[in-house]
Amino acid sequence: MKYLLDTSVALWSVAEPHKLNSRATAVLEEPSSILYISSAGVWEIAIKYATGNLPLHAEPQAFISELADELKPEPLAISHRHAVEAGGLPRHHDDPFDRMLIAQARVEGLVLLSADSLMKKYEVDLVLCG
Repeated sequence: MKYLLDTSVALWSVAEPHKLNSRATAVLEEPSSILYISSAGVWEIAIKYATGNLPLHAEPQAFISELADELKPEPLAISHRHAVEAGGLPRHHDDPFDRMLIAQARVEGLVLLSADSLMKKYEVDLVLCG
């Protein structure tokens, strides 16, 4: 199965794994799981760190490298199809990063791993992780 990591799940998997529920832990540890991390999630981490809204134990580049070493996620770039899909989503959620992740999961046929229960309002395959 192919999964897209929400930013919070990516953060928790490295810095606070105790926040993940057993289903999320099982997915992340399953050898057959193919994990993806979006450029949108990396961008969100960098922005929130730079503005002081996200304390990390390392600078974003080092943190993302640590995440890559631990989970081995495939990078997922933002395409025009993703952008158009995100723009057409219902306005259940105003967070542009989350809207992009929803769009990417839908376009690419990925299951979204998220701790945000607002994601349930969208037509997206979802595993709630917190």
